Amino acid sequence: MEKKRQQFESIDEYIHSFPEPIQKKLEELREVIKEQAPQAQEKISYQIPTFFLNGNLVHFAAYSKHIGFYPTPSGIDAFKSEISKYKNAKGSVQFPIEEPLPIELIKKIVKFRVEESINKKKR
Repeated sequence: MEKKRQQFESIDEYIHSFPEPIQKKLEELREVIKEQAPQAQEKISYQIPTFFLNGNLVHFAAYSKHIGFYPTPSGIDAFKSEISKYKNAKGSVQFPIEEPLPIELIKKIVKFRVEESINKKKR
């Protein structure tokens, strides 16, 4: 299900390239990010959906078995204990495709990243 070869112009185009059940998860994730970061710009970066606020805020992508969420290493470190039940790495966490998205956790991570981004700009 990963879309490596296709070149996407917009997040809508990216989302619509997946089957409907995956589209719903991606749209849900997108809406949660938009609610927490209304000032962020949407764009495609690295051929995946990205929210940009004084730099890359968060990215997300769909794969065959998970939704990848990329809140940078600081976003992972700040919530290490809460994301420990999911497969994760330095700057990413994988939410299994067959489970509901952990909306409250995603909200907290995005909020953290927004504050971090705003503080970065102030410096």
